[in-house]
Amino acid sequence: MIDLWAPSADLGLGTALTTAFVLGIVHGITPDEHTWPITYSYAIGGYSTRRGLIAGLSFSLAFTVQRALASELAYLTLDHWFTASAHLNYYVYLIVGTAMWLGGRYVRGGHHFHLWRPRQTPLATDALRTPRPWMPLIHGFIAGWGVGAFALIIYTVLAPAMPGPALGWLPGALFGLGTTLVQAISGALIGLTAQRIGLPAEAIRRIALITAGRTLSWGGIVFIAGGLFGLLAPHWADLSIATGLHIHNLAHLGLAFILVMIVVMLIGVGSLIQQLLQWRHHRH
Repeated sequence: MIDLWAPSADLGLGTALTTAFVLGIVHGITPDEHTWPITYSYAIGGYSTRRGLIAGLSFSLAFTVQRALASELAYLTLDHWFTASAHLNYYVYLIVGTAMWLGGRYVRGGHHFHLWRPRQTPLATDALRTPRPWMPLIHGFIAGWGVGAFALIIYTVLAPAMPGPALGWLPGALFGLGTTLVQAISGALIGLTAQRIGLPAEAIRRIALITAGRTLSWGGIVFIAGGLFGLLAPHWADLSIATGLHIHNLAHLGLAFILVMIVVMLIGVGSLIQQLLQWRHHRH
């Protein structure tokens, strides 16, 4: 019997690996600060189904490599340094936030960096650049070092359940592949949304890249602020609201959930809507 909420420590090999894969799917579906903001940013910046799919795959496969590596370290009992640190997530927020900010700077031109550029018309010529394929790869590997409920289950229950060191990496890898399945589909759907909004190709490209640039730039700043808040005021940062749901990422809503909502919904979706309205106003 698979228990995704609190799996036992005496699982068989097949049950442990199945649990890891299904947990990865749940991880990809539920609002997670280590996946949603970055996948959205690069998928919308691809402005096509294919590029969105590639962005989701690139991010998640790098995430998978990290989880497989960490799972092997956990089996070898070398994971104490990243499972015992109560503040590791906040350091990861700082690094991820910096990487996002730099990614946003690249998308928006790099040399003359402005977060908003409010005076430009929707189709003005500028230095917007499509994100490079290696960017979500780097983000995925960095973000994977964040430790939450899913990671702790992998490292403390599923990895030790493997019969030998040659298989210690498998729970992390299958968890990552479960997440990859969801993130690839969501990345493709986000890219398809950008492609099918019924505008000329150049307008789609500009709107998508401005949205991606803002999400990465402002999102990076939000993540850096979240990391600093967690390090400077950990007692406040650790506060959360219990929902009563036995689903990790939804059981308690706290700083991580706030980061997801601000970056994806407020900045990401908000920027997309604002750009669409601005373009339509310009057309009329």
